[in-house]
Amino acid sequence: MTGSPVNPEPGDPGGRVRGVITVDGPAGSGKSTISRLLAERLGFVYLDTGAMYRAVALAAGRKGIPLDDGERLEALCKEIDLSIDIIGGRPRFFLDGEDVSRAIRTPEMDMAASRVSAVPEVRKAMTRLQRRIAAGMNVVAEGRDMGTVVFPRAARKFFLTASPDVRADRRYRERLARGERVTRESVAAELEARDRQDRTRSVAPLRPAGDAVIIDSSGLSPEGVVAEILRHLDARS
Repeated sequence: MTGSPVNPEPGDPGGRVRGVITVDGPAGSGKSTISRLLAERLGFVYLDTGAMYRAVALAAGRKGIPLDDGERLEALCKEIDLSIDIIGGRPRFFLDGEDVSRAIRTPEMDMAASRVSAVPEVRKAMTRLQRRIAAGMNVVAEGRDMGTVVFPRAARKFFLTASPDVRADRRYRERLARGERVTRESVAAELEARDRQDRTRSVAPLRPAGDAVIIDSSGLSPEGVVAEILRHLDARS
């Protein structure tokens, strides 16, 4: 398994911070949009780690590998070619040369990613890959265990949250914008199930790092959350 952003342009973080900034949180907390905007503001590389688990889940589904079969999933992680390119300022994910950026953004892949992420063999493979990608670069790493497991010595850590209603509304609007036919009730139920899986899994459960700044994004725009993060970075620089 490989992973390599394409020639990211080195940015000037304005003296705020260098290295790795982690942004963790549950689905619908806004962490993907906010992490991407923050990376753009700082000139950092945006690392969407959740997409990596989605890609593994997609590959497993295509090969008929059960999502709880650690031995076969470990072998799969060793044989697939997973790479990341930055195109138009956004990360694109390639699985064995195929652009799967859209294929991994389905509700099925959302739940499947949560299941494979609970498999220790998969988490070990992903952690190695994520650390290799981030080595020697300024990175905003977004996920669910970035500050607790993958980058425990990150320069700065943030954990985003929001009320269940706000998160459901956000995810519902996102899926309608993608042309999906869903109800808000079904989206809310899926988020609740995802939260339960993420928080109760035995390996790297979703939780804030002890030294993370917790930000409730319920009443804030993405730009407002980014401004709050930058304020914290400036205060500690």
